[in-house]
Amino acid sequence: MSELQVYVIIYLSFLALAVITFLILVFIDAPYGRHATAGWGPFVNNRIAWIVQEAPASLMMFFYFFSSSRPATAATLVLLIMWQSHYAHRAFIYPFSLSVNKRAPLITVLLALLFNFVNTYIQGRWLFSLAPDSFYNAAWLQDPRFIIGALVFITGYIINKYSDYRLSALRKPGESGYMIPRGGLYELISCPNYFGEMITWAGWSIATWSPAGVFFLVWTIANLGPRALAHHRWYSETFPDYPKNRRALIPFIL
Repeated sequence: MSELQVYVIIYLSFLALAVITFLILVFIDAPYGRHATAGWGPFVNNRIAWIVQEAPASLMMFFYFFSSSRPATAATLVLLIMWQSHYAHRAFIYPFSLSVNKRAPLITVLLALLFNFVNTYIQGRWLFSLAPDSFYNAAWLQDPRFIIGALVFITGYIINKYSDYRLSALRKPGESGYMIPRGGLYELISCPNYFGEMITWAGWSIATWSPAGVFFLVWTIANLGPRALAHHRWYSETFPDYPKNRRALIPFIL
């Protein structure tokens, strides 16, 4: 069996699992963050959890890039930089903005770790080894699909990172507990960080114009869509003065 055949089997199996995951998360809140409850097994330090589960996505992509038998091109280098702009930050910078007092269920860390191993394999092997030989050549950087995708990616990236910053800036040193987020897109939706991440990977799917990009976008929506709805419901139930005009995920719509 060739690697491409194995790749297709993994791709289709985990794409089907994304649909199942979405249906489960519609009814059961993923047990981490404000939705973490007893009964999900042991907990681990929040910062360590983020580093452990996200670092493979950064490190493995470097591995797939440098171990490819194909010569690197300007396009594959730019795509690598785009990927690392998110995952190097998510694995090695973002965790240190989190509270040291919070803990995450080990089961969610392991599931995120599994997803990052599979997803990075799907992305990395396609981009650097399995895509058609001439697909990501230097001319790809001038292709309208790449240009549009890169602009969408950057837009989502800015929304995601700024929204994460607004959340981390809510509490002053020594403060704990949850507050109503303010500023930016938080005036319109409860989860602009998730909205931004969806836009980011929509841009990635356009910029790579690949089944791998579609795979990641589907998984992002399956995971973060139900969680955004759960967050919005939690805010509305927890804070009597929560703004009634805010939507959960998409301004003015959802």
